[in-house]
Amino acid sequence: MNETMKQLLTLCTALFVAIGGLRAQTFEEHFAERTLRVDYIFAGDATEQSVYLHSLSATEGWYGRRHNLDTLPIEGDGQLTMTDVATGKIIYRTSFSSLFQEWITQPEAATAHRAFEFTLQVPLPLAEADITLRLANSKMEQLALHTHRLNPADILIRSKVGTTPTPHTYIHRGGSPEEAIDVVIVAEGYTVEEMPTFRADAQAAVDALFSYKPFDSHKENFNFVAVESPSADSGVSIPRSGEWRTTAVGSHFDTFYTDRYLTTSEVFALADLLEGIAWEHIIILANTDTYGGGGIYNSYTLTTAHHPLFAPVVVHEFGHSFGGLADEYFYEQDDLTMNPLRADREPWQQNITNLADFGSKWADMLPEGTEVPTEPTKRAEKNYTVGLYEGGNYVSKGVYRPAVVCRMRDNKATRFCPVCERALERMIEFYTINNK
Repeated sequence: MNETMKQLLTLCTALFVAIGGLRAQTFEEHFAERTLRVDYIFAGDATEQSVYLHSLSATEGWYGRRHNLDTLPIEGDGQLTMTDVATGKIIYRTSFSSLFQEWITQPEAATAHRAFEFTLQVPLPLAEADITLRLANSKMEQLALHTHRLNPADILIRSKVGTTPTPHTYIHRGGSPEEAIDVVIVAEGYTVEEMPTFRADAQAAVDALFSYKPFDSHKENFNFVAVESPSADSGVSIPRSGEWRTTAVGSHFDTFYTDRYLTTSEVFALADLLEGIAWEHIIILANTDTYGGGGIYNSYTLTTAHHPLFAPVVVHEFGHSFGGLADEYFYEQDDLTMNPLRADREPWQQNITNLADFGSKWADMLPEGTEVPTEPTKRAEKNYTVGLYEGGNYVSKGVYRPAVVCRMRDNKATRFCPVCERALERMIEFYTINNK
């Protein structure tokens, strides 16, 4: 065999192995057309954290991605990794953040020990798999690691097939549930009689999102579903005013004793409301005119529906929960002790940097001749010029943002900055590029 033939054989062998590796990652070879809901308890305090498996249940159909199965879109504060037991091959990964990981940074966590609910949806594997959940802090240091073996034939995986779903209506249908990104909009604090108001509010949320780039050019990539989950009481709880209401998912203001932080800890109840409905991302609309909201990456967006700033706020919070974007505002009096970052590691959010590896962020988007760091010359509402401006992610020093103005910084902003637009575009492509 001459040298040319040897090289050709080597190339063909490498190509065969590569194709075989790609085939091993196809959805149909590893997964059933079912969704596995995995319920966890995250517990601990500021110094020690643990993860506990709570329960498993399965429903018919899988509506998440069928490609990029072993790839993370972004790192997040936590990751789930599913490994095929027989081959040791990673067959599915996803990332997320959680309210628990925020709580352990709060003063209360220094003296109290608490538990939080958390739920993830994954495709049900055909064969035994190990599921590993990893939690990290803002320095990307490991907090907790938990692995449990999943036998898809386990009789104690509760079947939810045939569950009667909560009444729901498609507000916008861009494609089939398998092709498009499925976003549910959940009613919180709306009584049965107030559901017409909720449907109008849900439509307003969709209209707001589609008025911003890059969502405006990706309408065919999204489905939005209004879930009419009734509450016994109208409105939501405001603890600082002594107002406690019985609502669909038990949300309340004053999370971590911050007036405007509106969240829910009743994650299992939220997932129960969505059984039988195709969903990947969640927006919760609160029936109140009190200002506030919250967005947690790959967990949920929750925001007030009747405040005058509802439209920009719901877009901002969806930037957190869908895009994993960081806040770009900051407080002059604070420093990195409020939100510590590891000096030798880039934060995972795509719109902030600590300069540890700025080349992996938006260095390629800087106009020629841009000063690094960049001194803002004005605070005009249309100053979206990409640069490297100090201050972001709540702190004034040591963290840099891409622009003076952005939807992730200012409610008056009319758009996301170009870096955030690109990050959102990449996230949409990650979920949909190979679906059709």
